Amino acid sequence: MGTSRRLAAAAGLQSHAHRYADPMFPIFILFGLFALAATLALPVIADVAPAARAHLTFAVGVMPLILAAFHYFVPVLTRSGTASMPACALPWLALAAGLLAFAQFVAPDAVPLAFVVSALGALIAASASAAWMRRRGARAVGRPHPCLRWYVAAAFCLAAAAAAVLAMQLWPDQYTALKRVHLHLNTIGFVGLAAIGTLLVLMPTVAARPDAGVADRLHRDLAPAVAGSLLIAAGAAWQSLLAWLGLALWLVVLSHLGAAWWRLYRAEIFAWHGLAPPLGAALAGLAVLLVAGALQTVFSGVFANAGLVFIALFLVPLVTGAAAALLPVLLRPGVQTAWHAGLRVRAG
Repeated sequence: MGTSRRLAAAAGLQSHAHRYADPMFPIFILFGLFALAATLALPVIADVAPAARAHLTFAVGVMPLILAAFHYFVPVLTRSGTASMPACALPWLALAAGLLAFAQFVAPDAVPLAFVVSALGALIAASASAAWMRRRGARAVGRPHPCLRWYVAAAFCLAAAAAAVLAMQLWPDQYTALKRVHLHLNTIGFVGLAAIGTLLVLMPTVAARPDAGVADRLHRDLAPAVAGSLLIAAGAAWQSLLAWLGLALWLVVLSHLGAAWWRLYRAEIFAWHGLAPPLGAALAGLAVLLVAGALQTVFSGVFANAGLVFIALFLVPLVTGAAAALLPVLLRPGVQTAWHAGLRVRAG
């Protein structure tokens, strides 16, 4: 019985998501795609600081999108009802915080204390999301899906990244170090943990074949992924050796997932069409970026456009692939039919 439950869980989130339709999630997917496109187009359209482009992507696009994804998927992971109105308001709070941070870079004098207010908004949104997910997990029907713990850990990393911005105001002598902590906890901690947790359960759905080892890998690899994220952030800020230790832990996690995908889904990932190729590309992109980030600590200044590379190699295939995979359910919630299967094929 335990094996059959693990296989059912490993089959993915999408097949059950129609029971918990959330009309807000497609809106945040559109916001996220628009932010990615605008970030890549901005260098051609206007002369803006790299920090402005980075915050357009992460603060305006990715942060609200991931929090909205949590509130969309957590009812599935816990087999509970849809999120309450206060919980559904948290991605909107994150979006407001992100817009405020972006505005600070575009018009620095427009809003007093914009960074502080924005960081407080992100901290509240992330902390409240983590608390809501933990509460849902405690009240789950049966044991919650192990992916829930990855989402909670990701939300805590986002909260810590926002707290680092507040700490910059208190300890200005540590500004550069805390800025690096903020950057790496956002990209590797928040985005990385949320992405890998989702990829682990989304690929079996996309490939239409279960992965019996998903639940075990979710349990086994969370601790090294979290530790690796914290070590990379601390290493980038203060001691580069810690970053190398964190990289080693993360590469162990990615190697487990990559080996499983190579064994089970190699044909789908290397196909000309389909939804598996962008998900596989996102995994490969994250591995490349982790190594490049570690090299940055040795060869400072080599990767001047690291933010745009992160978007192109990781976020674009991740967001477009996941959005296309979920598109049929989002457009027409309900029992899965031939229409859903046909749209999924066309999207691929």
